[in-house]
Amino acid sequence: MPEPTKKVWSLGEGQAPEDLDKPVDTPPLSSLLIERPQGGSITVGGDISFVAKVEAQDLLRKPTIKWFKGKWMDLASKTGKHLQLKETFDRRTKIHTFEMHIIKAKDNYAGNYRCEVTYKDKFDSCSFDLEVKELEQSQSVDIRSAFKRSSEGHEDAGDLDFSGLLKHREPKQDETPEVDVWEILKSARPDQYEKIAFEYGITDLRGLLKRLKKTKKEEKKSEAFAKKLDPAYQADKGGKIRLVVDLADPTVELKWYKNGQEIRPTPNQRKFIFEQKGTQRILVINNCGLNDDAAYSVAAGEEKCTTELFVKELPVKITKEIEAVKTTVNERIELECEVSEEGAQVKWCKNGVEVPTGPRSRYRVKSDGLKHWLIIDDASKEDTGTFSLMASGGTSEAKVQVELKPLKIIQDLQDMTVLLGQPLKMHCEIFPGNVPGRWYRNGQLIQSNDRINILQRAKNHRLEIVNSTIHDAGDYTFVPEGYTQSLCAKIHIVDPPRVHLESLNFPDNTVTIVAGNKLRVEIPISGEPAPRVVWMKGERVILDSGHRVRAETFPDHTSLTIDIAEKEDTGNYKIVLQNEAGEAGASVKVKVVDIPDPPEVPLVTEVGGDWCSMTWEPPIYDGGSPILGYFIERKKKQSSRWMRLNFDLNKETTFEPKKMIEGVPYEVRVFAVNAIGVSKPSEPSKAFVPLAVTSEPTMLVVDDVTDTTVTMKWRPPDTIGAAGLDGYLVEYCIEGTDDWRVTNKELTEKTKYTITGLPPEAKILVRVRAINAAGASTPRTLQHSILVKEVIEPPKIRIPRHLRQTYTRKVGEAVNLVIPFMGKPRPKVSWLKEGQTVDPTQVTIRNTDCDSIIFIRKAERKHSGKYDMKVEVENHVDTAIVDIQIVDLPGPPQCVKIDEVWGGNVALDWTPPKDNGNAAITGYTIQKADKKTMEWYTCIEHYHRTCITITELVVGNEYYFRIYSENMVGLSECATQTKDSALIVKEGMQLKNPEYIDHDFKEPPKFTQPLINTFAIAGYNATLNCSVRANPRPKVIWMKNKIAIIDDPRYRMFSNQGVCTLEIRKPSPYDGGMYSCKAINDLGDALVECKLEVKVPTQD
Repeated sequence: MPEPTKKVWSLGEGQAPEDLDKPVDTPPLSSLLIERPQGGSITVGGDISFVAKVEAQDLLRKPTIKWFKGKWMDLASKTGKHLQLKETFDRRTKIHTFEMHIIKAKDNYAGNYRCEVTYKDKFDSCSFDLEVKELEQSQSVDIRSAFKRSSEGHEDAGDLDFSGLLKHREPKQDETPEVDVWEILKSARPDQYEKIAFEYGITDLRGLLKRLKKTKKEEKKSEAFAKKLDPAYQADKGGKIRLVVDLADPTVELKWYKNGQEIRPTPNQRKFIFEQKGTQRILVINNCGLNDDAAYSVAAGEEKCTTELFVKELPVKITKEIEAVKTTVNERIELECEVSEEGAQVKWCKNGVEVPTGPRSRYRVKSDGLKHWLIIDDASKEDTGTFSLMASGGTSEAKVQVELKPLKIIQDLQDMTVLLGQPLKMHCEIFPGNVPGRWYRNGQLIQSNDRINILQRAKNHRLEIVNSTIHDAGDYTFVPEGYTQSLCAKIHIVDPPRVHLESLNFPDNTVTIVAGNKLRVEIPISGEPAPRVVWMKGERVILDSGHRVRAETFPDHTSLTIDIAEKEDTGNYKIVLQNEAGEAGASVKVKVVDIPDPPEVPLVTEVGGDWCSMTWEPPIYDGGSPILGYFIERKKKQSSRWMRLNFDLNKETTFEPKKMIEGVPYEVRVFAVNAIGVSKPSEPSKAFVPLAVTSEPTMLVVDDVTDTTVTMKWRPPDTIGAAGLDGYLVEYCIEGTDDWRVTNKELTEKTKYTITGLPPEAKILVRVRAINAAGASTPRTLQHSILVKEVIEPPKIRIPRHLRQTYTRKVGEAVNLVIPFMGKPRPKVSWLKEGQTVDPTQVTIRNTDCDSIIFIRKAERKHSGKYDMKVEVENHVDTAIVDIQIVDLPGPPQCVKIDEVWGGNVALDWTPPKDNGNAAITGYTIQKADKKTMEWYTCIEHYHRTCITITELVVGNEYYFRIYSENMVGLSECATQTKDSALIVKEGMQLKNPEYIDHDFKEPPKFTQPLINTFAIAGYNATLNCSVRANPRPKVIWMKNKIAIIDDPRYRMFSNQGVCTLEIRKPSPYDGGMYSCKAINDLGDALVECKLEVKVPTQD
């Protein structure tokens, strides 16, 4: 079986291949085609061309050609890679060549083709056949895979495979066992094909039936028909066709069918006629129409043969052309045309556009047999043009010209002048009568309404306006319909001038403008004709050519413009209007307001520590608007930045600025405010400095009282201020009076003062004031009165803490001791050393009212001892002892000798030094020297005993030894050396040292003291401590929340003798968390952790 060929483009259903033996009869229609395409046959995949030629000798333009497959498929829409249509023209021979190329033909391209050529009313057609032969191939093709719709969008996809063009998937393998489906289909009935295809997964049923139809079968001779119907017939519309079939058995019952419906003879109709001639059976179809274009079949017993009838509709030709028409308006027009066929479809056009023929159209269309009319009952000027009738076989054209009738004016329109608001009536009379017309005003069409009436009675035409307005003035025109002539008149509406000030909504007709702004007052005016307007201020006329102040007039209003309003523009402005209907006038008051002048220079009347009091005078000119208040600003004298002090307007002319810096010079200024705005600032005030008196002195107490004097002392004030402190003023008064007397005429800068010249036994009150540039402060008054009488106070020695123990100094250093004491009247002080009077040449003693000083310029050891101090006030005595120790370097040790020498060892012995330097011996320093070199080397320092064994001496050497003594001052100046030397002799017996196995001290890190959870106070340093033991020395790493602390300045890390310390400097709550210490060496590591919480101290 040949391999099925899939469609890429479909040419439709043509004639079956087995029906191609008999060509279809195509009667010639005309002689347009000088060369007709001829039928042919090709194999699948081959190329073939069909050529048609038309002679253009008598043609004005290119003819139209169409290629068809079957009876209806237009091939112009099927062009592509398998079908190409070409057109050429040879100018020398004047022949049009039309070609159709079929490339790589498929099996379904076979069938009947038709070529149609049209030029105006000429028509020609030609049919030809194409046979596509199959290639002989193996019959072993799998029919199921051949007729399955593939999911691949390839050229060999199934006939209905549209989705394959969009999807690209690998075809699935069909695992169904091989079955010879062709044999099953050959032996099955046609009604079983669909079931078999579904059973074996064949989805392209249509392609299967085509291929099955083309498979070679054994030709069976028809038992009923000796000759069957031709495959196709063609007839002209209105013509006659005969369908002939020859029977093998004349006795067989025969039935004719049209589109499956049986054709039955009817006695009254002559459409279908059945004839018999021997064994021939003939079906005659008379007067063929388009509904006869169908499939016909004839059944003889169980056999049936079919054919197809094509009915060709002939073009409708124009047999009588349309005649040109020339007429006038309102006449009737009839355009008549005659065609070659009754009931033909035609189309009427005007200037190439189809004429509307609906119920409301001015055009009517009528037809009777071969004749067609276009009727216009009431012609107008717009009907002029070219009318045409279009039929399928040609077109007829004719020109229609509509002209106007001559017009006679019996009474023309008259120019009129009407007073505003009065009725307006216009009248004209024309011939012929009953001619409608239109009224226009200034070129605009006038429509009737409640105010305007348009009337026509025969030849008379009227336009009436009940209440005329300004807009009714203008040029009026009456245009008779259908005529170029028109009637014109000019209507003039007059109105006395008026000024409409009420529309401005200005109180008292007063316009207020801010100075410096632009003023434009527009006042509506009316009057017809437009009145002449004059603006005046006083006796001065304002012209429209003014520079700053000008007046302008427009049709509906007049305006006064002041570009930059000034104070002098205030006043009454008069408007005068005049026209031919009368005169009118009005006045407008203009008020120019401005910001006020600046206030007078402010005056600062009083100054405080951070405040001042100021006052000023209002501005001379308030700007034409009341003063609403004032703004006050201040600045430092050396600054240029002013600061606003009040954001709410100050209604008064006084103000008290506050929150100034004491001691800094300030200036103030004032702004005046009215409804228009803020004035310019006033001139700055004179500079002033806020100064405050100090606070009162503090801690006023009585320091001393005698029979005639009182000594007072106090502390400076807590607050002094920028003005500083110049001094103090001391006052007193006798108790019971208010007569305060100043004791110091000049200010005293000291905080202690003695009031002299007081009466004995009197009681006084004392007060002190602090004075500066701002004045005197509040006085500090003693709470109780003072009796002017001296009081005895027992003496009391106050020994400093460092003198309550032995006072030690080195020889040569200075001694300066101050011992305070108390007592009144002035105590008597005396000193004794070891019960003896102190030698003033050795020790200097100076006494004051409150202390005693011992001074030794250069101390010596003889100055050591106990000093007794005695303080006496009349019969009262107080004593104290001061122990002074002067120390020096000690002397060398005594009697240094060598007690014993053995092996490499020497035993030494000595006695303490005779002079210890007035201080205890704290130790000894032992040195050795080889007799050969006599270079001294220290064996031991700070040794406390008086005997020692020197070891590890070199055998064979001879040594000398010397010893220094040491006290708190230092080593003795010289040393005591041994008289004899010590010889280290080599002995005959050698001692064999035992062998010892060294202990391995290496161990991995181990924390002997872990970290403990700690609470820290924010802002105070915190430390974390632990101890670790390891050998070799481990590397210590501190971590916070498992993150190593590296180069962080907030942390300090120490490690000493295995004790590890982490110091956190001034921690904050963010420093809290889990801290860990990790020790690492070559043998392992260890880790300890603790939690640190940082608390913030709360303030009550």
